Amino acid sequence: MEVLDMYGGKGGRRFDGNKGRRYEAPVKVGERYKVKIESMGKGGDGIARIKGFVIFVPHTHVGDEVEIVINSVKKRFAFAEVIE
Repeated sequence: MEVLDMYGGKGGRRFDGNKGRRYEAPVKVGERYKVKIESMGKGGDGIARIKGFVIFVPHTHVGDEVEIVINSVKKRFAFAEVIE
């Protein structure tokens, strides 16, 4: 019997469970973007999206348009900071 991980794949490979394709974040550490803060997270960080991918940006508010740099990328979200 073949054992699949929680994403429907074998051996720790990451897949988008709904579409069966390999999932890769659309951002990388060190990249810079201009974004608009769309909402607030439970912890108080602003939330922006890049190609639907969630980016948490501390010290921002809904409606802010800021330039950010990506600090950390996880499977389903990333953390960034405002560039001044």
